[in-house]
Amino acid sequence: MPQLLFLSLRNGPVGPAVSHAEYHDTLRATGLSTDDIELRAIPDETTELGSLDGIKGIFVGGSSLNITNEEYSPWQQHVHAILAEIAEGEIPVFFVCYGISWLTHHLGGAVGHSHPETSGPTIVSALPAAEDDPLMAGLPKLFTALTGHTENPITAPEGATLLAEGPSCPVQVLRYRDRVWATQFHAEMDAAAMKTRMDFYYDYGYFPQDEYDVIVAGLPSVDTTAANALVKRFAEFCLER
Repeated sequence: MPQLLFLSLRNGPVGPAVSHAEYHDTLRATGLSTDDIELRAIPDETTELGSLDGIKGIFVGGSSLNITNEEYSPWQQHVHAILAEIAEGEIPVFFVCYGISWLTHHLGGAVGHSHPETSGPTIVSALPAAEDDPLMAGLPKLFTALTGHTENPITAPEGATLLAEGPSCPVQVLRYRDRVWATQFHAEMDAAAMKTRMDFYYDYGYFPQDEYDVIVAGLPSVDTTAANALVKRFAEFCLER
């Protein structure tokens, strides 16, 4: 029986394909199998989270949703309620991309478009608070990751600890309580995963379409070892508790 859960927040025509891509990227980064991590999707406002009995940790994938939307659809409101339930619960949670904006909003912080990042590499700079963090301790103080987003936390919200910043985005990693983490970048992705994600969202505004070939050509040179290690360490943290 799987002890970890991957929760997908994707919908629409490409939703199932993106869900499976993110799920398999997480399997690769953790070194685990489908026997260890269960995939569940919340594609609409009628799908419930389901039982968490026996689940020791939850990965939450990215989403095409935006915190800065003027109005929230019934689906987005439903997603937010589920995220609040798991973030305030006792099971460790690891959010990526949309999740860091949601967590900031949940804690009363501001989310905007001050530091969008084009799809591709970003620099992550660990702060002193990361030195004794269960996931970040011992990682390089400066490392690269893959990203792509149009909105971001303006500053770290009260109640959360800022673990890493970056020259192109001031909030890169947050920890909330002692068991909830959120990264602005996609910690689970490598070069192949980034290209796949770019293909899914080719016209979504994450990158200039005329720069697609240049961005893709440079992806194999991006070292995602440290970023991927966060995903693996989270799985180990959960399974060892």
